[in-house]
Amino acid sequence: MTTTAPEFSSPFMDQLRDLLRWRRDVRHFRPDPVPEPVLDDLLRTACLAPSVGLSEPWRFVRVDDAARRAAVRADFTRCNEAALADRDGPDALRYARLKLAGLDDAPHHVAVFSHPDPAQGRGLGRATMPQTTTWSTVMAIHTFWLAATAAGVGVGWVSIIDPDRIAAVLEMDPALELVAYLCVGYPAAPASTPELERRGWERRAPERRQWIRR
Repeated sequence: MTTTAPEFSSPFMDQLRDLLRWRRDVRHFRPDPVPEPVLDDLLRTACLAPSVGLSEPWRFVRVDDAARRAAVRADFTRCNEAALADRDGPDALRYARLKLAGLDDAPHHVAVFSHPDPAQGRGLGRATMPQTTTWSTVMAIHTFWLAATAAGVGVGWVSIIDPDRIAAVLEMDPALELVAYLCVGYPAAPASTPELERRGWERRAPERRQWIRR
């Protein structure tokens, strides 16, 4: 066990900011698969994430079966068409031009589930804020994402799906909740700015970088 905390240099901090800047939601992938040792290392790194009460509520699921992937793709299409139908005018046209998932291109699909009330951790820290198990799983997803970016691997989060239908497709324990469906693979063209910003859908708000004081 390490007893002396490491010192992180200024160059390292600059690289960390670069890592955060280059961590993008990828929707365009190369077809070549990521080597299994790399994927396994990403999972091990994700599990270094903090969790409420040391509960580690996350469950990472590799979706390799072609039929299950096709069912996920069909659900995305259904949900995306419904989302488009709720928009009109120029907003609908802009939405229709966006590529919102890399399901067809990504060599790997990873579904991330969370246990809302795991035995591990014995309930510590969850009595007043039970949703912290979900937040812990999101922390693990972000850790996975950063590690992937550092390894040159892209990740895309597909949220335009019905979580209950996807859980049924994957035949998961009903006690688990789907938090994320990730496309994973080498990006076709890495970028340091969000695709939605590059396509004019939205831009970052500078005021979000300032403290709110009370």
